[in-house]
Amino acid sequence: MRWIAMAALAACGAAGAVAADSPPKAAELTVAQIAEKNIAARGGLEAWRKVETMVWVGHMESTGGSLPPVPFVLQQKRPNKTRFELNAIGQRTLRVFDGKRGWKVHPSQDGRPDVQPFTPQELRFAQGEVVIDNPLFDYQSRRVAVELDGIDQVEGRKAYRLIVRTASGQRHNVWIDAQTFLDVKYDRTSYNAAGAPRTVSVFYRDYKTVEGLQIPGTIETGAGPGQASQKMVIEKIALNPPLDDRVFGRPGGPNRRATVTIEPEQAPAAPGLSNLPSNPPAAAPPQAPFLPK
Repeated sequence: MRWIAMAALAACGAAGAVAADSPPKAAELTVAQIAEKNIAARGGLEAWRKVETMVWVGHMESTGGSLPPVPFVLQQKRPNKTRFELNAIGQRTLRVFDGKRGWKVHPSQDGRPDVQPFTPQELRFAQGEVVIDNPLFDYQSRRVAVELDGIDQVEGRKAYRLIVRTASGQRHNVWIDAQTFLDVKYDRTSYNAAGAPRTVSVFYRDYKTVEGLQIPGTIETGAGPGQASQKMVIEKIALNPPLDDRVFGRPGGPNRRATVTIEPEQAPAAPGLSNLPSNPPAAAPPQAPFLPK
């Protein structure tokens, strides 16, 4: 789930803390086995292949608590179309990617929307993102290289640390819970306005069962210890709603249709997973989107 930027709601406590002086044990599974168990835990490859479109509705929160929650709508369509919209105090901020080109919209000083194309860096990132699918899904046929890099503790739980290299050359670190085999953490490289790189960590929590699929209900994105993070709280999820390609066209274009509206019931949390720790995809589940700057 991967523009990310991104964020999430109520952080859940970690269960089963391990003593700090207990070294991680050697990995018992191969990369192929971890990927197979991850796909099964998420609902199965065939079930995910039936999902052509997905819409999330929820709100964004800052851990600083200085700003009120901001409603968002994230629309995704295979193979890699995305539309992420924030509405803060009546002002709309938007990021759209049609699979080849991307645009971002911010309110200008005169109140009119300011439409700008993606920067080259933003465009490369969007083109390399996985939409709807997890990067581990059928990774070999998609020319994604995955390597087991060790075992860590993520929020008190044992997790396999994987290095994922996409066909476009991007490298990500991905952590898979060693008990549930759900995605729990994802590190990606982000760039500030000056083009300087930094590592951003994305945490996936509060998984929900939606038509047999496991989807995180909370995605938290931060730039490191001591820095404020943002949380994406996913309140409603719709699978396969009709999304015309014009939804992902240049904002303000003459043929673009309005954003889709969905009202599905909120899916219940998966039994036993409420305390387990990211869209963007994710990587991991559908990645949390790039947050507008």
